[in-house]
Amino acid sequence: MACQLALDHDGEIISADSRQVYKEMDIGTGKDLDEYILNNQEIPYHLIDIKAPGYKYNIAEFQQDFIEAVNLIQSRNKLPILCGGSGLYIETALRGNSFLGIPTDEALWSRLKAVSDAKLEAEYQIIDAGIQSKLNALTKARRIRAIEISNYLKANPNWKPTVLPNLNPLIIGVEIDRDLRREKITRRLSERLNNGMVEEVEALLKNGLSHSDLAYYGLEYKWIGKYLEGEISKRVLFEGLNTAIHQFAKRQMTWFRRMEKNDYLIHWIDSKTPLDEKLRQIDALLND
Repeated sequence: MACQLALDHDGEIISADSRQVYKEMDIGTGKDLDEYILNNQEIPYHLIDIKAPGYKYNIAEFQQDFIEAVNLIQSRNKLPILCGGSGLYIETALRGNSFLGIPTDEALWSRLKAVSDAKLEAEYQIIDAGIQSKLNALTKARRIRAIEISNYLKANPNWKPTVLPNLNPLIIGVEIDRDLRREKITRRLSERLNNGMVEEVEALLKNGLSHSDLAYYGLEYKWIGKYLEGEISKRVLFEGLNTAIHQFAKRQMTWFRRMEKNDYLIHWIDSKTPLDEKLRQIDALLND
């Protein structure tokens, strides 16, 4: 749907997927690059295949890369279309964070990781309210980062924030009922396992990735790594991975519902609606 929108509206895709940034990790991350060719035209895309396997990409890098991609696309008078992926990445892109580039304070992280949640919360609550309002500090790690940023700005009052692109986003979600979502996930997993996903992970291991690397990339890579080490059978691989993906999809939907509670307007379109009608609905929203 995003690719068809890009074709119809002279747009370019920005991937919001946390793992499609890695080269040689195609089937497991569901890149489906053949879908980026429509009517013999290749739809331009960004933030796919930009890092080598083994690299540990993070949310700060994503945001910087997202900003650069938006600026590049807009400089060409094209329409940026963010598609995917990770709820955290999507919200981070939309929310913005002008504190990019502030370095890591290893000593601070070491100290705050060891304190109680109550102690961390107490330290977080005394930092500048403006910093709190601009950051998505819902986890312990994000709270530590907020404290880190506050400390840095106090010590470096002349620091200049990152200039964020001017966004006026139209947010589209595809609404799918739970049973159909589960059926589609299970069918897609079976197809990927039967069409080279295990072999893709074997090739990554042969090319130098470790099993701990696979565990870092989660879901498909972690489970297939266990299978290749002989820890689990193929049946357990399928059943366990299938359950894990269902759970992940449920968490993603919970994330989007929370975004709505935080005043993000998501226009939901029924997944059963034919593609042409989906596109007509989106065109109407774009023209509203």
